[in-house]
Amino acid sequence: MAPEAAGRPPEETLSLWKREQDRLKALLVDRDTEAWQRDPAFSGLQRVGGVDVSFVKGDSVSACASLVVLSFPELEVVYEESRMVSLTAPYVAGFLAFREVPFLVDLVQQLQEKEPGLMPQVLLVDGNGVLHHRGFGVACHLGVLTELPCIGVAKKLLQVDGLENNALHKEKIRLLQAGGDTFPLMGGSGTVLGMALKSHSHSIKPLYISVGHKISLEAAVRLTQCCCRFRIPEPVRQAPPTLQRAAPGGGRPGVQAEDQDRAERPRAPAGGEGGHWGAQAQEEAWLPGLLPRLQGAGCGGRLGALFLFGFVFGDSHFFCYFLNKVCTVWKLSSFCRAWDGTQAVSQPPAPPGVSAALSAFTSE
Repeated sequence: MAPEAAGRPPEETLSLWKREQDRLKALLVDRDTEAWQRDPAFSGLQRVGGVDVSFVKGDSVSACASLVVLSFPELEVVYEESRMVSLTAPYVAGFLAFREVPFLVDLVQQLQEKEPGLMPQVLLVDGNGVLHHRGFGVACHLGVLTELPCIGVAKKLLQVDGLENNALHKEKIRLLQAGGDTFPLMGGSGTVLGMALKSHSHSIKPLYISVGHKISLEAAVRLTQCCCRFRIPEPVRQAPPTLQRAAPGGGRPGVQAEDQDRAERPRAPAGGEGGHWGAQAQEEAWLPGLLPRLQGAGCGGRLGALFLFGFVFGDSHFFCYFLNKVCTVWKLSSFCRAWDGTQAVSQPPAPPGVSAALSAFTSE
């Protein structure tokens, strides 16, 4: 049994972490280093990567580390690898990298050895870069160790250096009108630590972009926007494990994202407010159960009910995602039958508000 990753480490360990973090921080490069980063269309960029560490439900030690590489600008998956790991280092605010990054470095090194031609030219990290308690988050740590350009992509604001998710911050978010709109995240020290980005025209929540390594903030924001089909950039959205790729040999059910994404705060892995993959897993788990109802329902006059999902969830990104999934479920009935036949995943209830919309969709 793996030891519990709980409690505060000894002061000697913390001192060692601080010295190592300071040593690596001295190697941080926060400017563009590649020609493609300075090109308005990112000419020369062919592969973008994403990384993630997801937890097994109810277990703060067992996790799944994942790396995915996508073609650019097509954003099609060309490589993916996941492995089950044991996180034995405890969580300490400001030092999350010492708990998770070693496994991500191993995945990058494995790719370099197996398929060097598929190495990503940049990594998007589900976490923070210089927007961090000590100015050196997961994206910085991973970038320096792998010597790859890295971008921190956080879904929640890390409140450091005077940054607060207060009324003023929320008003700035409200003023973001179109996909690509931004505002700077300036700390109390007067330093711009990152940018809040409205990544999709129909998303109401911004992303928080920060420099990881070997890229400027301006290029990091532009590239993140180019990688967004929905709110979450594809390299990050595709990185968490699906049921099919959660582990070598067919998958590990029950793996889900951490409770507080990468906001560097204590997290409850088993919580129902998981990161984007936790929510996505819930959506995918109950959608196949709709097949009998959808097969028995007509289409005329009911498509309007689908728009209710946009209001129920407050973000029409979910509507697009749901519509895509419904079409897939409807057309690929053999896939659904195979899914319905497996006992590995229990069918959770539909999220709040969905039942009413489904009734409207399948009634008459």
